[in-house]
Amino acid sequence: MTVRNLGVVGRLRTELATLPDALQRVAMQILEDPDAATRASIADLAERAGTSTATVTRFCRVLGFSGYAALRVALAAEGGRAEQARWETDIDREIEPEDPLDRVLDIVAGADSRAIQETAARLDLERIDRVAQAVAEAGRVELVGLGSSGTAARELAFRLERIRVPCWFRPDAHTALTNAALLRPGDVAIGLSHSGRTREVVEVLAEAREQGALTVAVTSFERSPMAQAADVVLTTAVHETTFRLAALSALHSQLLVLDLIYVAVAQRTYERTTEAFEVTARAVRAHRFADEPNRNRRNRSQEDQ
Repeated sequence: MTVRNLGVVGRLRTELATLPDALQRVAMQILEDPDAATRASIADLAERAGTSTATVTRFCRVLGFSGYAALRVALAAEGGRAEQARWETDIDREIEPEDPLDRVLDIVAGADSRAIQETAARLDLERIDRVAQAVAEAGRVELVGLGSSGTAARELAFRLERIRVPCWFRPDAHTALTNAALLRPGDVAIGLSHSGRTREVVEVLAEAREQGALTVAVTSFERSPMAQAADVVLTTAVHETTFRLAALSALHSQLLVLDLIYVAVAQRTYERTTEAFEVTARAVRAHRFADEPNRNRRNRSQEDQ
């Protein structure tokens, strides 16, 4: 996976708990002061983390960097962008019962904006391309997710169905598992779970993989059990706020990943997609209220100006 110079801090926040103890200490030093990490030597960082330079190097490689120098460059670039865009800096995510709605709006919008940007930064577009091509050519696409992740999976199913992709969303674990057993090579199974530890979703992907289908995991944790059951892992970023813990905050990031897949599929099936839009729009036209004649004339008059 190609690492981009964005979202390093966000990724560390998300994956901190999954790292071994020694790597966690390195990550915590960076999270405590990312700017200081860009100025520190590898020996300085190792000393502050109570570990060795070899461990710091291993930490960098786990993140996908060639070494500490590459990590420092990424952190410096990320810090520079945060200075240029104040909304990218850390914000107070604590929402108190008496907080006015304008402050709540700032916190929620800021957290979601950062999560979406960090998700975009960490996506490997070669992986997206592989998934989109497989979905475009698949005889069958199975989507599985529970809770909030199920909401995202249902949305992708709706979009793919609209462009004539044979696609099913399975909110019931047993149904999802039995249908995964019917998949074949050339089919695709996409599972969604923020934690990557939802047992039912992991089991579905494992069964689909056993049958030869391409398995795709959309998760915030690249070393989770679900990721291990997948051929392709697409990672998301999350920024929690009060009342919106990690799983509830992951929806926007998940939708970004799935929307990108959908658009990439539509690009590859352009003629079929365009024809499907025309057919479906015509089918529901009678269920829409007609535009008001006066408004039509007003709009046409404005267009002529």
